[in-house]
Amino acid sequence: MLNFDEDRFLRIEAGALSLAPAIHAAIGTCLGNGAKNIFFLGTGGAAILMQPAALLLQRRSGFPAFMEIAAELVTAGHHALGNDSIVVIPSLSGTTKESVATLDFCKAKGATVIALVGHKETPLGQKADHSFVNFAEDDTSSESFYLQSLLIALSVMAHRGEFADYARTVAELSELPKQLLAAKQAFEPEAQRLAAAFENEPYHIITSAGGSWAQAWYYGMCILEEMQWIRTRPIHAADFFHGTLELVEKGVSVVIFKGEDAYRPLTDRVENFARQYTDKVTVLDAADFPMPDISADTRALISPVILATILERLSAHLEVRRNHPLTTRRYYKKVAY
Repeated sequence: MLNFDEDRFLRIEAGALSLAPAIHAAIGTCLGNGAKNIFFLGTGGAAILMQPAALLLQRRSGFPAFMEIAAELVTAGHHALGNDSIVVIPSLSGTTKESVATLDFCKAKGATVIALVGHKETPLGQKADHSFVNFAEDDTSSESFYLQSLLIALSVMAHRGEFADYARTVAELSELPKQLLAAKQAFEPEAQRLAAAFENEPYHIITSAGGSWAQAWYYGMCILEEMQWIRTRPIHAADFFHGTLELVEKGVSVVIFKGEDAYRPLTDRVENFARQYTDKVTVLDAADFPMPDISADTRALISPVILATILERLSAHLEVRRNHPLTTRRYYKKVAY
């Protein structure tokens, strides 16, 4: 595969999953100490990657879960944040200024902070009540953060008696890294083809629903916009027909991410519409990648992980075809803002 280290990938994703026992113990401690809610409060792309876990708790658990914009919460506060709150803050660097400010604010309110970081010896790694460390880099961090936050959500549900299949699901997830690697290998020719098709495309409408919506939002904002300077319009599939549909015409790229959860019909609806009015419809479907030993209910939880892992291959080919390294920035961490 182009510019890819298979051993590093397997090591990082296995590292994320190896945190399951420690995460389960920490969540048990928090709940045993009287925690009554949980906040997911990352910054930028890392925050987006927390959305599937928050959504899972909001839809399937009685434990209140909040996904807030950290800068707004620090600016204006939140009535439910207090000494009975668990706060999850992801930051690969462990130094993100806004995330450190969020940690300080939440600690001042008495909340218990869980940090997901790539390095222990960082402000977030040192200040959090519970720090979970798994080194990763940009090309492997999406899957790592998705999996760590999923483990947190599943642990909350398991401790509350809301998820009887916790042990089986975690055991299945332990097989996931090699299955993700196989998905990357299978997608490589299509990634090369799509990179050629997207090379000079000026604009994409990107859509999805359910847990996979986070990956559509993330890929448009953090990869195509930030790392490739390509204009995008991420739009939730449920909102597609309340404005964005009027932008669809021949020659307009519509990219649809399909998951395997209950929200799939929402993306089917967009596909059925888009194919009537534009000749540029791309569907990336998590269901296209067989994964032996991963059950259907577990696959429904990991659709965004599968999509993230194949999209990394598209990114690798895009940066080469466009002669635009994914690390090139004009403003991000280069100028004051």
